[in-house]
Amino acid sequence: MNKKKFIFSSASVDFYFDALFSQLDKVVDRKKAILITDEHVFGAHKTKFRNWNVITLKPGEAYKIQPTADAIIEQLIGFQADRTSMLVGVGGGVVTDLTGYVASIFMRGIRFGFVPTSLLAMVDASIGGKNGIDVGQYKNMVGIIRQPSFIFYDQSFLKTLPDAEWSNGFAEIIKHACILDAKAFNLLASTTLERVKKSRKLMQDIILRNVKLKAGVVKKDEFENGDRKLLNFGHTLGHALETQYELTHGQAVSLGMVFAAWLSGKLLGFKDIERLENVLINFGLPTRAGFDVEKVFKVLVMDKKRVSTTMNYVLLKKTGKGIIHAIDIEALKLHLSAFNASNKKKT
Repeated sequence: MNKKKFIFSSASVDFYFDALFSQLDKVVDRKKAILITDEHVFGAHKTKFRNWNVITLKPGEAYKIQPTADAIIEQLIGFQADRTSMLVGVGGGVVTDLTGYVASIFMRGIRFGFVPTSLLAMVDASIGGKNGIDVGQYKNMVGIIRQPSFIFYDQSFLKTLPDAEWSNGFAEIIKHACILDAKAFNLLASTTLERVKKSRKLMQDIILRNVKLKAGVVKKDEFENGDRKLLNFGHTLGHALETQYELTHGQAVSLGMVFAAWLSGKLLGFKDIERLENVLINFGLPTRAGFDVEKVFKVLVMDKKRVSTTMNYVLLKKTGKGIIHAIDIEALKLHLSAFNASNKKKT
């Protein structure tokens, strides 16, 4: 186990890399820990959960809602959890978001940690302290920023991931490269998903690099007053598409990144749109799709990055350099319509 500590404004977080789930009891007390997972993870890894207190949830974004949080709290009461208990979210982003949220409100706050089991959770969802739930069609509308005590990385969980979940995770990896790290983007442009899946060392390096990238941004701006907003590259349109159509988070963010890159070309002269699309395609992600502009825009304008009649949109000055650019809401709608029209010509 390789331990690294990241210090944030309100807490320090221990990251355990190259770990095995069997070592988890070296990090937490079994008697005090309650593991929260979903039916998919539990079904694929039953032996790992033996002799632990476990709460099992229905899988999927549809269950990242307040009634699920209420059900978890009822089960915690059944376990006689108290202020010395620790919740451990073992799963993807839905599980980690719910675990952090419930831990932050149960008895006004107890300790929690994460064992991310999807690539998306390993490189993005579990890092940074954002915990919360969806409200209707609005993603992450209710929640809190509170850091976990630890994040525990066991890459063996990736062996059971379907191809779609690998692509899902790489959407966030590509996002980090676009806004923060041109060298990482060049590396991604020179390889493929299949090559990465065959190399444990390469995957381990990619995970560590992305953890450092995201944690570095969060350390400087934990409560999203400045540069942390850059991490929303591709997410403004992406979240709106994800809630309106049957898309995974990664697919929606991929489409959102292409629009943001297209908009960067229109407003900032960004030149690498085609190169970005090629990388996304190589990692099994979509780049163009027609959509109902009115339907999507209705959700988009409720995005948390909107300020009055202006949207703070994350654009690319160049590959590896993201910036926050204020765009008038009505002008944004016109750009979205033009982009959608160009999609229809290509598809």
